Amino acid sequence: MRCPFCGHADTKVIDARSLRDGLVKRRRRECSECTRRFTTNERIEDLLPMVVKRDGRRETFDRMKVQAGFQKACEKRPVSAPALAEATQRVERAILDLGEPEVSSVRIGEEVRAELRALDPVGWLRFTSVYLNFETIEEFRKALDELDAGRGDGD
Repeated sequence: MRCPFCGHADTKVIDARSLRDGLVKRRRRECSECTRRFTTNERIEDLLPMVVKRDGRRETFDRMKVQAGFQKACEKRPVSAPALAEATQRVERAILDLGEPEVSSVRIGEEVRAELRALDPVGWLRFTSVYLNFETIEEFRKALDELDAGRGDGD
């Protein structure tokens, strides 16, 4: 592993621990040349499915797009970064657990909506309004009714 500061090729691991159910290995490293420290995160590489977009295009599943969707939906909301990262991890795991070589973008969107529904109702509504491409106030009202019906606690 090259040092990101000086480019020296000799670094040593000074601490290592598993994160996210063992899917990520966090390593704290130190450069033997400049003695600066840095962290790397190593992920086990799964065979990622192809995502079939609504227009028929195909692209490799990208967890960063899922994470960006969560971040945008929950922007300026009281949702922590770790909670968003965990939700992203759950969506990625659900998609990988399908074991399919291709998955529709609609399926991914539904997984994200389910996570957001539990995480933050405003984030869910933001994502849903873009995901379903609302064009009228009535569509927005229907989504609000769906959210309210799903809560079931009368709040």
